[in-house]
Order: sequence, then C-alpha cells, then structure tokens
Amino acid sequence: MTETDMTKPVDQSPLGKIAAYRTDYAPELLFPIARQGKRDELGLKPDLTLPFFGVDIWNAYELSWLNLRGKPQVAIARFTVPFDSPNIIESKSLKLYLNSLNQTRLADPQALLALLQADLGRACGAQVHVALTLADAFPSVAMGQFEGLLLDRLDLDISQYTPAPQLLKAATGALPVEEKLVSHLLKSNCLVTGQPDWASVQIHYVGPQIEQEGLLRYLIGFREHHEFHEQCVERMFVDILRQCAPQKLAVYARYTRRGGLDINPWRSNFSTGQAPSNLRHARQ
Repeated sequence: MTETDMTKPVDQSPLGKIAAYRTDYAPELLFPIARQGKRDELGLKPDLTLPFFGVDIWNAYELSWLNLRGKPQVAIARFTVPFDSPNIIESKSLKLYLNSLNQTRLADPQALLALLQADLGRACGAQVHVALTLADAFPSVAMGQFEGLLLDRLDLDISQYTPAPQLLKAATGALPVEEKLVSHLLKSNCLVTGQPDWASVQIHYVGPQIEQEGLLRYLIGFREHHEFHEQCVERMFVDILRQCAPQKLAVYARYTRRGGLDINPWRSNFSTGQAPSNLRHARQ
C-alpha cells in the first residue's frame, strides 16, 4: 500500500465522533491526510518546487506504556515531521494511537522509540524523527517565548475575521530590513469540528519593511478560518511571500495543546544552520 492509498477523506477521520479508547496496540488508528489538497488551493502544484522547507514539531505529553513486568512508564515525546512528507496525521487519531500503547509491554524505551518511528513514518510516508524525555529528565524541560517585536501592542479597529492577503503591504523600493514580529492573537478553527485552535506566531523576514498594522489585521483574520495548523502556516507563508516579496522569510506557529498534543509548524526559505527552538511557551 502506498502513502497515497493510505489517506482517506477528512470527513472519515475520528474527529468529532465518539471513539472507543483501545487498550491494545493499534497502529491502524493513525489517520493520514494528504498535504497536497490544501497546497493545490495555494497554487503549490506537485510538479513545482515548494517555496519553503520546514518541519512540524509535535509534543506528546500523555505517553505511557508498560515495562515487561507490567509497571507503567511515562515520557514526553517529540515527533518531528518533515514538510515534504506526503501526509500529515490527524491529531485525534494520533491521540487514540498513543493511548493504545497504555497497556502495551515493551522491553525498554528504545523499543518504544523504534515502534513510534516505524508507525508514524509509515503513516506520514516519510521518516519521522522521534525523541523521548524520560521522567528522570523532566526537571530539564525548559520554557520560553518567541523573540521579536510584539504586534499586539498596536491599537486597531478590526472587522475582518477571515484571511485577507490584500491587507499585507511592504515598503517597496526602500532598503531591506530584518525583523522578527510576534503575535499571540492567532486563532484558527479545526477544519472538521470547528473547535478553536490557539497559537502564538513569529514572522522572521529580511526584505522591504512589512506594514505592521496590516500584518496584525491579516493574522487576526484567521479567527474564523477553518484549516489544520500546518495548512494555516503554509497559507501565511505563501501570502506574505507573494504580497510583501521578502528575500528571506520564516513563519513559526506554536499552538496550544489539545488531548495532550501540541503542534508547531515552521516554514522557511532560508537556513540559519539551526532547527527551530522547541521551547514550550507559557500557554502550552
């Protein structure tokens, strides 16, 4: 079975439906969704080179299994999914899958690691990097916030609550600047259930200076928009790139957790030689 064959229509996912919580290991619960459908909406056709690279960083805080003597074990997991994987995984299906491990006996954390990498990689259609933070390392888990100038300081009248790329403007003809602009006012909604998704977002760019009021209005415009996290970030990236023409651009959103999972998509067209920070934010 190919990665494309594994995907199903979104309305067949477990989202918004009553679901039994399996206690037997069940990798078939993972529900892949093809990325390409939403990229087609943005004009990012499969035969074209994508204007960005990046990752989706998932943190799983409700991960447990049994050792061979039946004693429960716990850990925090980080899943790093490459931007060019054919599929994303629907988040409720991932929660159900992780809960199916609760009564699964495994020899050691390395056995769990191998299982997660194999199952998630099969569903995404690409190699997924998995890292575990075991209980004895919990005190080392740090917190942080995005660096940058806070757009939310601006006092604005707002009337647009769907994405409007025409709000994005830049000072064309002026010397390029480098800025990191941050907002905590991002809210979008689940594509299937309509449940709210809350996030902070950082726009890092080099190019003509972006008009800040228009950018904040644009970001607030996602408030009544329905898309998955990864799709929202790619829409932001493409709209800013097309409307403001920066030479360098990175968009990073850190969404609050639901069901013990947070999803943090990052898209960029330039490299600093470092992966995006995975510091947990205050609302996460």
